[in-house]
Amino acid sequence: MQQQPQAGEFGIAEATRALREVFAPWVMDLNLSIERFDSAPPGDAADWQPGAILRLPFSERLCRNGGTVSGQALMAFADTAMVIANLAANRGYRAMTTVDQTTHFMRAVSASDVLADARVVRLGRTMSFGRVTLLSATDNKPVAMVSSAFAML
Repeated sequence: MQQQPQAGEFGIAEATRALREVFAPWVMDLNLSIERFDSAPPGDAADWQPGAILRLPFSERLCRNGGTVSGQALMAFADTAMVIANLAANRGYRAMTTVDQTTHFMRAVSASDVLADARVVRLGRTMSFGRVTLLSATDNKPVAMVSSAFAML
């Protein structure tokens, strides 16, 4: 995979390809999809942040005892979504690693897909800082809030 494509070349198709090629095989088992990929601001957005919206389809395999989606699955989903958001901010693939991730679980989610709205709050030369809001796709209510830091390699 090319390290730094020219600005404007990297979009949802390339991000989806990176999702399939860069992550560990067990992440592929989550069957994630990228629903939106925002690498360039719309003309009138003063508070715009690069990022992406991903979907985690509901699966009984992701549930803990009691039928709720496990925290481990949600945290892995948020981490993966933040990597994709970093691809949007960088407008291409750049190797990175998670330095820190803090998750605040707000309510359980069961029998519903989960959406991740991942945004890069600050992209520096060596570090990236972001936030992810996890939402139940059934009612669009927050499930968790995640903040993270990544080292750009």
